[in-house]
Amino acid sequence: MKRAHVVFAGAVSALSLLSSVALAADWPTKPVRVVVPYAAGGAADLLGRVFAEQLRKALGQPFLVENRTGGGGMIGTESVARSAPDGYTLQIAGMPSHVLAPVMNKNANVDPIRDFTHIAYLGGPPNVFVVHPSSGVSSFKELLGMMKSQADGVQYGSPSIGSVGNMVAEYIAEKENFKLVHVTYRGGGSAIVDLVAGHLKVGSMTLSTTRPHILAGKLKPLAVSSARRVPAFPDLPTLAELGYRDLVVTTWYSLAGPAGLPRDIVNALNAAVNKAMDLPEVRKHLENEMVQTKAMTPAEATEFMQNEVNKWAPVARRVAAVAAAK
Repeated sequence: MKRAHVVFAGAVSALSLLSSVALAADWPTKPVRVVVPYAAGGAADLLGRVFAEQLRKALGQPFLVENRTGGGGMIGTESVARSAPDGYTLQIAGMPSHVLAPVMNKNANVDPIRDFTHIAYLGGPPNVFVVHPSSGVSSFKELLGMMKSQADGVQYGSPSIGSVGNMVAEYIAEKENFKLVHVTYRGGGSAIVDLVAGHLKVGSMTLSTTRPHILAGKLKPLAVSSARRVPAFPDLPTLAELGYRDLVVTTWYSLAGPAGLPRDIVNALNAAVNKAMDLPEVRKHLENEMVQTKAMTPAEATEFMQNEVNKWAPVARRVAAVAAAK
């Protein structure tokens, strides 16, 4: 009887596996949601729309970007973690939502590795400090002087709580021992509107979001977080050059889904993303948006995510503690 029970259980397990494989082989048969946990117009949204279009072409169904904002990216991120792992709910994940926000947002309730299937690396732009021309600031040294001179703290904008821009600004404030007032948004697209209008004088943002406004003369860049100077802006110094060697970081993004996503769906998505990266029109778009990228397998994307958590979560935790104590 015991043996019969084991055989029966094995048969059920095998049938379940076959059913799952068959279901995945037919995927996708309807539109796929791609959750961007930030507002339209920011770096995550721009990348999401580029790759959603390429996935549509490769896999034959619409990949519909859904901007689900709030909680520093946690509302959209947690909704994906709770979704069925059937391949019909994906997310533009990455540094802000999976490495920083789970630490910096006290209400976050996700594990960046356990609760997700990491599918492909998309890449991302470095962070840049910008000021509105009316600020009268023309260099990063002058910006530091202004920040140190105002006891009540200079207001600055970033895409959201837990964004790379938030972490970089607060890291420097901690190091230099001055106060900042963080004005929070639901994505880079929202923050850039107030910066360009001059309602905010200082921003810590992605270079992709600020680039067109820098070129138009509406914002002035002061320092960038890339390892080397950006060819498009050769006169723009890096934060590492200015003495902040720990702040070599990009606001990178990736494609993820809920934990337990079928392997063949993961592989199909990974192959489509990596193939898209080699298309001339996609490469041109990524270069224009200052996105630094490379192809990764799902295993490499997961390992990369884990390494970034190991490296930056402790930094974000310190920054969050200092900010909370102000």
